[in-house]
Amino acid sequence: MKTDNTASYKKGEMITVDITDFGENGEGIGKTDAFTWFIKDTVIGDKVTAKVMKTKKSYGYARLESIVNESPDRIEVKCPVARSCGGCTLQSLDYKAELRLKQNKVENHLKRIGGFDLSNVEIEEIIGMEEPIRYRNKSQFPFGRKNGKNITGYFAGRTHSIVEFDDCIIGIEENKTVLQIVLDFMEKYSVEAYNEEDGSGIVRHVLIRKGFATGELMVCIVINANNLPHSDNLVESLCSALGNDLKSVSININKKNTNVILGEKTVTLYGNGYIEDYIGDVKFRISPQSFYQVNPVQTKKLYSKALEYAALTGKETVWDMYCGIGTISLFLAKSAKFVYGVEIVDAAIQNARENAKLNNIENVKFFVGKAEEIITGEYENGNIRDIDVIVVDPPRKGLDKLAIDTMLKLLPKRIVYVSCDSSTLARDLKLLCEKEYELKKLTVVDQFARSYHTESVVVMERK
Repeated sequence: MKTDNTASYKKGEMITVDITDFGENGEGIGKTDAFTWFIKDTVIGDKVTAKVMKTKKSYGYARLESIVNESPDRIEVKCPVARSCGGCTLQSLDYKAELRLKQNKVENHLKRIGGFDLSNVEIEEIIGMEEPIRYRNKSQFPFGRKNGKNITGYFAGRTHSIVEFDDCIIGIEENKTVLQIVLDFMEKYSVEAYNEEDGSGIVRHVLIRKGFATGELMVCIVINANNLPHSDNLVESLCSALGNDLKSVSININKKNTNVILGEKTVTLYGNGYIEDYIGDVKFRISPQSFYQVNPVQTKKLYSKALEYAALTGKETVWDMYCGIGTISLFLAKSAKFVYGVEIVDAAIQNARENAKLNNIENVKFFVGKAEEIITGEYENGNIRDIDVIVVDPPRKGLDKLAIDTMLKLLPKRIVYVSCDSSTLARDLKLLCEKEYELKKLTVVDQFARSYHTESVVVMERK
């Protein structure tokens, strides 16, 4: 068994490694002298043996074989398919240690990528979950065939090979009931799952959503056909099992050879085609296609912190530059003079306008288009004057240069930045704080427990 890199490593070779760090995807990192190894399913403090899978010049990937000495932060994995599924990369890590890891990750990115001296920043304690299980309000399960029978589960990491199971512990308990009903229905009526290789079969995915505040449930069957045979029998079975909580059953038609889950057409089989839920006291109407945060309990905490950082008194004009279906915009509107939301996806803006009406919120206006173009045009046309606060919650890739340049031209008093990727957050903050702004506060929120992803919110004030 090798413990140094005096010679090249070969695939299948066994190594012994002390795990001293975590990688960007939650995998353990260790070294044999100057050679770095990335080993999934390991925890800082573990001493492990691993099998070499792939090597580069100065680093490689290995698969965990056995644990020689356990880390004090290692816990028993609750999910039976955690290793093969790969969705929850931190299942083996004690939750308190997970929170420390995420806090350190964000702070280190701000220091290393952003170049910030955090001694001048008010850093609040990470907001964790009371119970880091059963928190996802949305799940999408692929269907396939194995040994002549229909199966469901999740795709193994970076593959389209289905790991067969029926109960994800970070998903809702009703998932198991729904999946079993669908599988029984398919068996009874000889409805086959979709086959990616030859394009045959019907059922591709089942999407399940739940309103945590309302208890309302939605089931959407994604099919490779124009209709689902005997769908009335499936609806009857779902209604019988889920009772009054079931508010919507639909089929979504996707006959394209694509990795995109949902097609463009959805047909409602039962109910109104949507469910409703609350974040705080703001009600949202959610369709199968709606973007809606998957952890509503933590989302309320995240948005409450964003609202606190915006420091609204009722006199401010606020721009929400990536508003989606209006979740943050409507949350802020109750404390602001007026809120403008911008989103490039037309369907999301339609949802945002509907949600504003649903809540009788009139001090908001939503625009479809690129945020930097809309906000600049409205400003230059004289439609808006002073901009007090800009709120941004961009996708993982962060802000593009034009968006940053726009904010630096408009110079609001405060910028609240909600981020799902602390590396791009640090990069963007560096540009914003070069001359005009000062980073004042940071809070990390554990939105995705048991995975390496996390959310954070910061506020910058004009110097």
